Amino acid sequence: MAEASYPKLQQIIDESNQIVFFGGAGVSTESGLPDFRSQDGIYNSTYAYPPETILSHSFFFSHTEEFYRFYKDKLLYPSVKPNPAHYTLAHMEKAGILIAVVTQNIDGLHQMAGSRTVYELHGSAHHNTCLSCKQAFPMETIAHSQGIPRCSCGGVIKPDVVLYEGSLNQEIIAGAVSAISAADTLIVGGTSLNVYPAAGLIQHFKGEHLVLINQDRTSADAVAELVIRDPIGHVLGSLSIG
Repeated sequence: MAEASYPKLQQIIDESNQIVFFGGAGVSTESGLPDFRSQDGIYNSTYAYPPETILSHSFFFSHTEEFYRFYKDKLLYPSVKPNPAHYTLAHMEKAGILIAVVTQNIDGLHQMAGSRTVYELHGSAHHNTCLSCKQAFPMETIAHSQGIPRCSCGGVIKPDVVLYEGSLNQEIIAGAVSAISAADTLIVGGTSLNVYPAAGLIQHFKGEHLVLINQDRTSADAVAELVIRDPIGHVLGSLSIG
């Protein structure tokens, strides 16, 4: 444990008024969701195709049933609950010191914990749309479907998530960039910072305090004021807010 660093983090939080949190899969692993690149992560799963291929725009349309077999097995967890990291960030927003969460996750756990200003860079598994009539469906429709989920009109339902070969939503990107640019403190947690263009957004930070909370090294460690290598739920859950 790196608990000797916790008082420094608390001091930074106490001195900040415009905090932005930028997070990845590691934020949700303490809720029971798998990450992507660890030894037991999603990208080390054994399927007929590599996960990067399955989670691509072209594969969705050419092998829709196989896409959904992987997607429902590996990316949908309807019963998962937020952990202390999610709840602490929601508390920070309510206290008026956190202005936004920018997340690479599609699980919706930040909103479930109470966060309101959340920029979901890769979309949300909770939003799904019929490709034919554009009717919206909740995640439960996908999770409980057999084979390819279809609308009553007969159209295929597609998750509103960003797949490989797809483009990030420019309005969400603009909101995230605006928040990060306005922040006096940027806390980056639970992310390897290897996924672009999302990871490149932290380059817009011009504030005073850059904090990295991740169990593995990242490309931004050298420029961070504070680096903590403990589980993020443990770290954020130890903070005193308000």
